[in-house]
Amino acid sequence: MAQKNNHKLRIGIVGAGNIVRTRHLPALQRHAEVEIVAVSSSTYESAEKFCSENVPQATPMQNWADLLALHDLDIIWIGTPPYMHSAVTISALEAGKHVFCQARMSMDLAEAEEMLAASKRYPELVTMLCPPPYGMRADLLVKKLLAENYIGRPHHVRLQSFMSAYLNPETPAHWRQKIEISGLNVLTLGIYVEVLQRWLGDITGVFARGKILRLERRGYAVIVPDLLNVLCTFANGAEGVLEFSGVNACAPSDRVEIYGDHGTLTYDFGTDVVRAGKYGGEELHAVDLPPDLESEWQVEEDFLAAVKSKGRIRPHPDFEDGVRYMRVVQAVADSHARNEWVAIKK
Repeated sequence: MAQKNNHKLRIGIVGAGNIVRTRHLPALQRHAEVEIVAVSSSTYESAEKFCSENVPQATPMQNWADLLALHDLDIIWIGTPPYMHSAVTISALEAGKHVFCQARMSMDLAEAEEMLAASKRYPELVTMLCPPPYGMRADLLVKKLLAENYIGRPHHVRLQSFMSAYLNPETPAHWRQKIEISGLNVLTLGIYVEVLQRWLGDITGVFARGKILRLERRGYAVIVPDLLNVLCTFANGAEGVLEFSGVNACAPSDRVEIYGDHGTLTYDFGTDVVRAGKYGGEELHAVDLPPDLESEWQVEEDFLAAVKSKGRIRPHPDFEDGVRYMRVVQAVADSHARNEWVAIKK
C-alpha cells in the first residue's frame, strides 16, 4: 500500500458497479488531488477486475470492513445497492471517514434516520447522497418560474414515469425488483419524489395502489410492484397524481405537468425541455434556458469541494434531504400494504 500523501484525498470505493465505473470514477480521476487507494466489490474477483481495468494502482479487497479499517483513507465512496448503505455509512463515519453514498438512500425510513443520526454525531465529516440527473439541467429555471408565480399557485401535479424493462416474462428479476436488495424503493418513485419536493415542497400524505404483472421470474417470487399509482398532497396545498411502471410498452419519455391558477408548466425529463403557458389563450411554449440557469453534472466536484472546505460547505442532497424522500417512500409502502391513506409527519 502506498504511503499517505498529505496533498491527496485518498478514497476507498465500496461497490464498484456500472454507475461508479461510468459516471463517478471518470469525474474523480480528473482531479489530481484525488487518489483511489482501495476497492471492495461484490466479490474479490470483480474488485480485482475493476482495479486492473480502471485504477491499477488501487488495491482490491475482499471485504468492505477491511477496507474501512485502512487508517489513512479520507473518503468512503459507496456505490452498492441500498441494502448496504446504512451499515457501510455508519461504520465509515465511526471510522472517521467522509461519506459519499449512491442513491436511493436506504432500504426504508428507519435506516435513513439511523444514517442521519450518525452524521449528526460526526458533524466534522461531510456526507452527501448522489442526486438524480433527472431534471438537473433546467432545475434552476423551474425554481425561478415557480418562485416568480408564473403559473400562480400550483394546485395539480401529474407525473408519469413509464418503461418496459420488466415486461418480458422470460427475463430474471432485476436487483431493483428484489426487496432484500432494494428495500422499499419501487421503480423511479424515490427519484421523482426527490425532484418534486425540491420544486414544490414536502409531500404530506399518500394513497398508493400497485400491481405485479409477473409474479414469478425464473423461480424468484416478486413482491415489489411492477406498476404503482400514487395520489398525494403537498404542503403547499397541491394535489398530485404520480404514475410509475416498468411494464408499459412504447411509452413516452418521463414528464411532469404542474397546473397553477394562472397557467401551466411542464418538464420533459427525456429532453430537459420546459414548456409554460398562461391562462387566457396563451398556448404552451418552450421556455428558453439561459446559460446562467443551466446546471450540469458536477456531483463529484461539489463533494470534493465540501471535504476540502473543512466544514464550511455542506453539499446537497444531504442526509436531511434523503430522509425527506424516504419518508414518502415509506409512506407509499405502508399505504400499499394497508390500502389506506397515510399522512406523512416529520
